[in-house]
Amino acid sequence: MFTNNPFAALSDFLSPAVMQTYVAVMILMVVAGTLFDVIHKGSARYFFDNWRKSKNKGTKEVGGGELVSIAVQTAVVDVLASGEFCNARRRLAHLLTMYGFIIYLVTTVMMVFCYPTAATPAPELVPQLWWLGGLMVCIGGYWFWFFIRVDVAAEGSSPFRVMRADLFVLSLLASVTLGLCWAYAQAKGGICANALFGLYIVATTVLFGGVPWSKFAHMFFKPAAAFEKRVSKANGTAENLPTLSRDDPEQRASHSMELLRDAPMDMGLGIKREAPRHY
Repeated sequence: MFTNNPFAALSDFLSPAVMQTYVAVMILMVVAGTLFDVIHKGSARYFFDNWRKSKNKGTKEVGGGELVSIAVQTAVVDVLASGEFCNARRRLAHLLTMYGFIIYLVTTVMMVFCYPTAATPAPELVPQLWWLGGLMVCIGGYWFWFFIRVDVAAEGSSPFRVMRADLFVLSLLASVTLGLCWAYAQAKGGICANALFGLYIVATTVLFGGVPWSKFAHMFFKPAAAFEKRVSKANGTAENLPTLSRDDPEQRASHSMELLRDAPMDMGLGIKREAPRHY
């Protein structure tokens, strides 16, 4: 089961060209949905306007070498390691879901385009990685949904409370879960395999077709926002926000408590040692 390409069995009643066309359409829907989201919300215009303002108000020039260094830091820390998450559990759940989805997506494309029929068997590693990626998405996604979400963990809301903002994570979990269930039923010869495949296609279409109404596009915006934030700190504007530094005499003098004017930066943060569960 874990070494067989589940998409190859579809060639008995579905042309590989149909499967490949569907995948291509889903990719185009993501591109079109992201562009629509950018135009509708004005994200790109806001980013470049903010970049221009930050550059004009900067107290120091950021050179090309420093920009490259900032870009590398953004890619490694903010993108690859999800460094924006302070909560270790939230960060781990996000990494499991993100890398699992990437593995799952890449291996799906490989099996559909490179090994679409039983006559072109996929290397055993490819479907194994497909299963691994799907299970990573399920572990990270369901862990987040039932135990880590702010409105559940901190505000006491029911984990079954659904809002429009949940479209991305729910359609992602539905698509991957149904895909794994379909592959399992197909391998075991279950009578519900065709029904599960139909539901899998519906959930996947909602996932990739619902980009303008979900958080799918945020994966393209977040790296740009993280890069801009680092550049603003480097040129001195810091997004027009006050910087936390007791090395600055003005900040020390403006502190309301004289006791904390010369205290370490982490003093007074004891409240962060306990999770907010006082609802």
